Amino acid sequence: MYLDIMTKRIQKNNWQTKKLGDILKLEYGKPLPKTERSSDGKYPVYGANGIKDFSNKFYFDKPSIVVGRKGSAGKLHLVEKNFWPLDVTYFVTFDDKKYDLNFLFHLLSDLELSKLAKGVKPGINRNDVYSREVNIPPLPEQRRIVKILDEIFEKTAKAKENSEKNLQNAKELFESYLQSVFENPGEDWKKKRFDKICVLQRGFDLPTRLRNIGKFPLVSSNGITDQIDLWKVKAPGVVTGRSGTIGNVHYIEKDFWPLNTALYIKEFYGNNERFIYYLLKQFDLSKYSSGAGVPTLNRNNVHDEMVLYPRSLNEQKYIVKKLDGLSAKTKKLETIYQKKLSDLEELKKSVLKRAFSGKL
Repeated sequence: MYLDIMTKRIQKNNWQTKKLGDILKLEYGKPLPKTERSSDGKYPVYGANGIKDFSNKFYFDKPSIVVGRKGSAGKLHLVEKNFWPLDVTYFVTFDDKKYDLNFLFHLLSDLELSKLAKGVKPGINRNDVYSREVNIPPLPEQRRIVKILDEIFEKTAKAKENSEKNLQNAKELFESYLQSVFENPGEDWKKKRFDKICVLQRGFDLPTRLRNIGKFPLVSSNGITDQIDLWKVKAPGVVTGRSGTIGNVHYIEKDFWPLNTALYIKEFYGNNERFIYYLLKQFDLSKYSSGAGVPTLNRNNVHDEMVLYPRSLNEQKYIVKKLDGLSAKTKKLETIYQKKLSDLEELKKSVLKRAFSGKL
């Protein structure tokens, strides 16, 4: 019933149902040797993710849409004339006397072409795109819809920018306060070698075949990656990356298994575990990493450092209480702003759906 009503509404407003292949063509991009690219070139060179380079040569001289064919399959880029689309892309050609470029861009955005990607290295077959049926209004109506969408999306983009800025500000507020705690030591603070305050130890190997689902966290350099039925270290624990991801610090509340890509605190020397977690978070462990390929953290380089810390366990607990409180508020703000960003994306999708069902 609903579809019948929508079909009559669309037909009444001179909308036509067509296959996408009758409206536009996806032309293959072309390779361009790196010797013919340079950062000071006049024309953009597009890969699937967007502008990859520049060149003094161009392959197509009209405004178009570049569509990711391989890699970031389905990703769209609205481009001005004179550009070079690489062979991992398609570029759109169409009759500009019948169709508006911006309308087609919004139409393709609504179709979410990335869902058509197939294969081990996901790619899009243009015949799958051509077979999609879409509703198309006359050119004046296309332009009216584009004007409305542009106004809406300009406002949502501004709202998204503000939410992202607020999200970043919330994170920076906590980081700033964390740094200030350790940059303004009290009278009771004492300087000691790092390994006299806590000791870092390499984690343990655990083959995949020995990992069974359980209740204990399996921790890598990226944090908790799985729940298994084995544990090696008693909680609470503090873990950071040894190879791969360097600098992130994780506080683990259950008995856990740290993998060999991680370092865990083997000895706390009676210090508050949560305080040690914050001590490492502000320590910038990434500056102690080495290795051109996979960054690696040498714990001995960290152990040699002299560190200021409060000897009083009560002061450590007081600092933890303050930092935990601010951390909780920061995470609440982050949740709010992440929800706003998610809602804005859903709003954009909803508006596009309405636009191409004749309800805008």
